[in-house]
Amino acid sequence: MSGEPLSEREFDAVADRSLRALDRAINEIPDGVEADLQSGILTLEFEDGVKYVVNSHRAARQIWMAAERSAWHFDYQPSEARWVAQRTGDELWSTVEAVLSRKLGRAVKLER
Repeated sequence: MSGEPLSEREFDAVADRSLRALDRAINEIPDGVEADLQSGILTLEFEDGVKYVVNSHRAARQIWMAAERSAWHFDYQPSEARWVAQRTGDELWSTVEAVLSRKLGRAVKLER
């Protein structure tokens, strides 16, 4: 991450906004997945009982995602106003769209 790291308050605010937006967008998907946001943990539950988790991790100042037996750690890029996994270059929203598309067997485009 370039520049000064986010303060705890800044991180909480941006992570909360991001998770709320993802929750709203995923709940707009017609069927196949339910999203539930509680205490900074966004749980995506599918009709077959499989769950994916997206959560804020304050200590690391990251959003973490676990899906498809994989894990991503996204850092906030203030200059671009987006979350990016440093190790892979993956962006949070496009990664969520990709894993949902694979799991649901159809293209998923989330409204941002």
